[in-house]
Amino acid sequence: MKRTDLIRQIEDLGCVFIRHGKKHDWYRNPANGSAQPVPRHREIKEGLAAHIIKVFSEPQIAPRKTKTDPS
Repeated sequence: MKRTDLIRQIEDLGCVFIRHGKKHDWYRNPANGSAQPVPRHREIKEGLAAHIIKVFSEPQIAPRKTKTDPS
């Protein structure tokens, strides 16, 4: 997949650019709080692109509740 196509798809999901890394750019989805690096290559492997899209499109996961000790 072309990098520009991937960026267009994740921005359509509501993701915003955070910062430039050395070889990756970081994007964050404010709706679910997930952040992912996106490689700065012209072509990104289909499996990696699918994983990035999946992480950004998943709904927010509620934090786990822990049992409190009623002392």
